[in-house]
Amino acid sequence: MILLLDECLPVRLAPLLIGHDVRTVRQMNWLGLSNGQLLAAADSHVDVFITVDKNVVQQQSRPGFRLAGFGLAVIVLRARSNKIEDLSQLVDEILATLNGIKPGNVMTIGS
Repeated sequence: MILLLDECLPVRLAPLLIGHDVRTVRQMNWLGLSNGQLLAAADSHVDVFITVDKNVVQQQSRPGFRLAGFGLAVIVLRARSNKIEDLSQLVDEILATLNGIKPGNVMTIGS
């Protein structure tokens, strides 16, 4: 599965997501794109977009923005911070979620 880490996530999260091809927004040259633009750009290149930006979910209700129309899924991480020390605690749950995630799904992991 091809995963895309949002620019707000540490690159050091990538090697922890064992068994997946993990790319970053920076690697894909998509820095600075709005959420809608980023999802549109990523749609044909990745299976799952991972972020800590809860606004991705809120934008689904805006006119003209439909995650269901995309061929990718989104995982929103909830942690005390976006530091690797906090996010690494979510890795097992991320990997378990990836097993059943489907295009158009938005899953929230963490508290």
